[in-house]
Amino acid sequence: MATIPDSSENTFVGHLLELRRRVLYAVLAIFIGFLISYPFAQQIYTILAQPLTRLLPAGSHLIYTSLPEVFLTYVQLSLISGFVLALPVVLYQFWAFVAPGLYVHERRLFFPLIFVSLALFIVGVLFAYFVVFPNAFRFFLSFSGTDITAMPKVDNYLSLIVKFSLAFGLAFQIPVLIVVLVRVGILQIDTLRRGRRYAFLICAVAAAILSPPDVMSMVLLLIPMYLLFEIGLFFAARVAPRPWAEEGNAAGVDSAQETDTAAAMDAAEASFHRDEQRPSDREP
Repeated sequence: MATIPDSSENTFVGHLLELRRRVLYAVLAIFIGFLISYPFAQQIYTILAQPLTRLLPAGSHLIYTSLPEVFLTYVQLSLISGFVLALPVVLYQFWAFVAPGLYVHERRLFFPLIFVSLALFIVGVLFAYFVVFPNAFRFFLSFSGTDITAMPKVDNYLSLIVKFSLAFGLAFQIPVLIVVLVRVGILQIDTLRRGRRYAFLICAVAAAILSPPDVMSMVLLLIPMYLLFEIGLFFAARVAPRPWAEEGNAAGVDSAQETDTAAAMDAAEASFHRDEQRPSDREP
């Protein structure tokens, strides 16, 4: 039975201990953010509910149907808010764990992408809050009438707005995803340029799945998603490795290896001929 060398085992255990330490720091930061956010949970919920409450008909308001519903909603909202407050610490702990295993050029690419990804996520959430939600809620509330009154539940509304905010934030990660996939060689720039129609189709399907179930919200997500695809394509073309440089380096390495191999074969052949021409020690 094969055994793991002591050095490998110590390295593996060291990585696990380092990972545990980084995770503990991140969890502690989130817990502190939770403690800071909970006293302001009601004010935070009021801000999140404004896209809906300003459109509700007269006499309509948010309701709750079970006694602990509001309390549990505030706890969930405080956890989310605490995570947002602790996000710089969480990202730093992630970077501190990953960075030692990266090359210098990988660090130069990866480190800015963290902040670009965070900025795009925030832009996506703000876009959903200020643009998509008011139009979507206006569409949903248009079905209210004299015999039908809209009274959304507190927990249902929080679940809805968190889910779609997360969906829009992730959708705005398209440029980062394209840059990374092109950089590591999974996708090619020419392939992406030729496949623009398929990219538009994929964006349309994703918009239909991620957005609220109305045409306006789908269009409001489809347009920025495709624009983000073009932005990602633009920047990926500038960070992608140059094919001619890589081919030149590969050709140089191959030619050098072939030269060394040929020289070694010539030396071996010359040595063989010398041995043939040398008189045998066994002759009388």
